[in-house]
Amino acid sequence: MVSNKNTGGAPKRPYTLRARARRKEEVRRRITLATVHLHGTVGPARTTVSDIAKIAGVRRATVYNHFPTDLDLLDACSSHWFTANPPPDSAPWTEIQKPHARAVVALEAIYDYYDRGREMLERVLRDAPLVPALDGILRQKWWPMMDSIIGVLAEGWAVGEGGNPPAGDATVENGEPQLRATLRVALDFGTWQRLVASSLSNDEAASLAVKWIHASCAFPR
Repeated sequence: MVSNKNTGGAPKRPYTLRARARRKEEVRRRITLATVHLHGTVGPARTTVSDIAKIAGVRRATVYNHFPTDLDLLDACSSHWFTANPPPDSAPWTEIQKPHARAVVALEAIYDYYDRGREMLERVLRDAPLVPALDGILRQKWWPMMDSIIGVLAEGWAVGEGGNPPAGDATVENGEPQLRATLRVALDFGTWQRLVASSLSNDEAASLAVKWIHASCAFPR
């Protein structure tokens, strides 16, 4: 009868498979980190597979083995970066009843986030029109997040006068195009860049942007 016990010869197959899986995951991690580094320094449009392979310490073919398409690689890269740099959570903002106060809190948080992630965000948003797969990732992850924030900030505004904080019972409907367009401009990364380039602090920039939002609600429709 043949014994099923391990006799001390070759390692158990499950151990070999686990070690192989760990090595594979480590290579994948190195490739992802190399891509994140290059995207944050030279930008996605200027990142080549050869450069990724060199920094990760692997061959070009290895990069393709782990990430067959640009979309696969960009998805892993963006997921890693957003996990390490999570955007502000908009859920607590919904508990702020006054839309003016809500917008101040939200824009200050978002502008601080832009400040912390400026190198990566600047290069990614700049290069998106040049890299179709990157544009696809932004359509899946970035723009829906912005739309969600706009929805949160659009609630509760009233028709005011002359850009002063809104008052009274007349409200601007959440779908009001002028209000939402102003919110989109206020939330835009390029808007923040121009404001801080004009020597405004993040808080000062947020305060100015909120005044624009007031102005978009200043006149009855």
